[in-house]
Amino acid sequence: MSYKHVIFDLDHTLWDYNTNAKETLFDLYKSYRLGYHNLFSPQEFYDTFMEINESLWVAYNNDKLAKGYIRDNRFKLIFEKLKLPLLNYPSGIDNDYLFACPKKTNKIEFAVEILNYLKTKYGLHILTNGFNDVQSVKLDRSGLSPYFQEVVTSESVGAKKPSPEIFAYALEKIGASKTEVIMVGDNANTDVKGARDFGIDQVYFNPEENQGVETTFDIKSLKQLKDIL
Repeated sequence: MSYKHVIFDLDHTLWDYNTNAKETLFDLYKSYRLGYHNLFSPQEFYDTFMEINESLWVAYNNDKLAKGYIRDNRFKLIFEKLKLPLLNYPSGIDNDYLFACPKKTNKIEFAVEILNYLKTKYGLHILTNGFNDVQSVKLDRSGLSPYFQEVVTSESVGAKKPSPEIFAYALEKIGASKTEVIMVGDNANTDVKGARDFGIDQVYFNPEENQGVETTFDIKSLKQLKDIL
């Protein structure tokens, strides 16, 4: 295929969400003195965050809850599971997380190398279910912004991956046909199935080597994009 444009997902594909979240949560554990209660370790705080956060985002991507619910209830659910008494819930920790985490700069291995390789050959773009305010900070602080011509968020479109509306909007913004575009992402449903159902090729970024995902290309490392593009 003679592609002209590559569309990337952001979180977990280029921007290292797990590492950035872990650094932020360990910092918050210390600054809020959460160890004082002797109920959970920094690692348990992080593990519980990831479990709760993933479940909330799955529900959000499936239109079962709104953006505001994640921001208003994420840490309440985390502390509830960790059995921290309600009166000890640290006020403001949700805002502090949202302020600090997007400013972290860790990127997925080979992200910068592959973007430098691709930038002279293709138009590069972002398509994300993340929120406008947060994703723009991530791109700017991590130094990824200059690589991308169009950044399309679900919040700006009013539709989320895997819906065809957001892919159609992205192609209209880019000014490309379906055969000229390939989607790269880590989520088998929102990125891969969404793109496949819309009719564009996909690269499943699959470092954990999950099986049974129908996709055009499957890669374990971003470096393998050099073999495809």
